[in-house]
Amino acid sequence: MHEAGIISLLINLVVILLGAKLFGELAERLGQPAVLGELLAGVLLGLGLFPSFRPDDAVLGLMAELGVLLLLFETGIHSDLEELLAAGPKSLAVACVGVAAPFVLGFGLMEALGYSGVQSVFIGAAMTATSIGITARVLADLGRLEAVEAKIILGAAVIDDIIGIIILSAVEGMAHSGAFSWLSIARTTMLAAGFFGLALWLGPMVSRTLVTVAKRMQVRGILIVSSIIFAFSMALFAQLLGTALIVGAFTAGMLLAATDKREDIDGRLKPIADIFMPIFFVMVGAKVDLSAYNPLVPGNVPMLGLAITIIALAVAGKIVSGWAAWGGGLNRLGIGAGMVPRGEVGLIFAQVGLAAGAIDSSLYSAVVGMVVATTFVAPVMLKRLFR
Repeated sequence: MHEAGIISLLINLVVILLGAKLFGELAERLGQPAVLGELLAGVLLGLGLFPSFRPDDAVLGLMAELGVLLLLFETGIHSDLEELLAAGPKSLAVACVGVAAPFVLGFGLMEALGYSGVQSVFIGAAMTATSIGITARVLADLGRLEAVEAKIILGAAVIDDIIGIIILSAVEGMAHSGAFSWLSIARTTMLAAGFFGLALWLGPMVSRTLVTVAKRMQVRGILIVSSIIFAFSMALFAQLLGTALIVGAFTAGMLLAATDKREDIDGRLKPIADIFMPIFFVMVGAKVDLSAYNPLVPGNVPMLGLAITIIALAVAGKIVSGWAAWGGGLNRLGIGAGMVPRGEVGLIFAQVGLAAGAIDSSLYSAVVGMVVATTFVAPVMLKRLFR
């Protein structure tokens, strides 16, 4: 890279990371997740405030892709497989309804409006995500993490993440092929599910061996470096088998979460993730086309109406999942509300759809708007319902 190139990259990184942290701090002081502040920083940078910053910058795009892999790796580390299995059939039922209902509503809406099959599937799929981090944070603040409803929500959110990542793998493959085919989606879904099954069968032996070898080595940073090598290798293996890179990264995190070095790996991963993940969220925000929300621009009113409808259906589709949990005395509305925030996985859906050309900038902006709106509204609902 020429000197001018490295100078431009350094300026961009300073601006991105500084903006992400300042706006992330502002969001947290307002009682919102830092990711919303990082998105806002990206939206502002996308307006052209800094001439050296371009939302389509190839180097920043690659760094953002690394951020996605680290994000899914970290999500996997926070997903305890034993707790997931202990969550039981109620969580599974809530998760399944919480995926199926939003997908059907989103897909049906887009089909009814005459959008293509690829666009309809992407919008429906983007509405299936659930952010476990946002719900867990609110319930912890309320002192309700030990409540039965909280355990159902958190178990369902983890299952939802797994199902959502499998769906994302399927629709990403469909987008790259450029053709809508239920058979192709079913094939990629089976491949991703098969990869999960194979990894959960053989992976524990590999991950435990990796940790044992790392314990015996003395070179600096061996634990986190070997963990990231494992994550990237699993991502490449997933890609080789015909599914998505992120499926492998997420699975690697789940496997390492079952080892006795889980907390150490998580602690050492955070400083690395804190560099790359904000780059991803800022780049996602930078690609939002604010003109799509301007009602004075001809043709925008129908798109605004579509965005509002998507948000309403996204909330409704998750709320109904609360009634999939059976048993007396449950706060079913509270369970449904806990499934509402889309968070990071929803943004990954939007990014994949735009990068693959499956959705245009207007639909991309509508999906990001849905993620932001559900992330804002969910904490308010949870605080009201669980107090």
